[in-house]
Amino acid sequence: MESKLTAGDLQIIARIAVFRGLKPETVEHIIAPAKAVTLRPHQLIFRESEPATAFFIVIHGWVKLYCSSPAGDETVIETMTKGGSFAEAVAFTGNRYLATAEAVGAARVARIPADHVVRCIRDNPDIAMSMVASISQHMSYLVQHITRLKAQSGVQRLAEFLVSLSLTEQGHCALALPYDKSLIAGQLGLQPESLSRAFAKLRTIGVVVDASRVEVRDVAALRQIAAGRRQVAQGVGTDSYLASRCGQARELADHV
Repeated sequence: MESKLTAGDLQIIARIAVFRGLKPETVEHIIAPAKAVTLRPHQLIFRESEPATAFFIVIHGWVKLYCSSPAGDETVIETMTKGGSFAEAVAFTGNRYLATAEAVGAARVARIPADHVVRCIRDNPDIAMSMVASISQHMSYLVQHITRLKAQSGVQRLAEFLVSLSLTEQGHCALALPYDKSLIAGQLGLQPESLSRAFAKLRTIGVVVDASRVEVRDVAALRQIAAGRRQVAQGVGTDSYLASRCGQARELADHV
């Protein structure tokens, strides 16, 4: 279902990387014909190989991008939430979408017609420079993501994912998984059973999972695992509990 963008929607859209460095009036002109699309859980935004007629910005909820094999298996490319944009490059070149986009749960996205943006670019080349820089930055992120998938163990990938959800640098924290574990497994390049084993290994340093709730008793130790460090992190101090946790982190790092 499409509707007009709200003032809150416009604030989110104006801050995305694609529009960084552009004047406010330029951004307003670009997004003038945009519409907000409200999505049901698992509703498709577009399918792989369809003509690319727009690009999108996540306003609320989570969206996943994935490709399907001839056998019907999904390969998750990326998941994104508020402020994430996708399909810019193919929309501007008139090509077809390279992946399928689907709402993970209830979501809201802004749809910006590609033909309008192309006309804006022709009138103002600065828009193209800003978008090229943003797309280049996104490509760099994807390359780094692929490199991590190749170089890190499943335990390290899971630790890094949990660290990204934590709001603290050390100590205790509780967090909620943003979507189901099967999607987390796909995002991390793991089979569901491998994800379960990775959670079990992290339990040794105080990571306890109960459905979608995760308790992390020592974020610093989890960061050590994510980074593959074997030494005690600087700043841990002499507290015996933290020293014990970091020792367990080193032991686990030796086996990941």
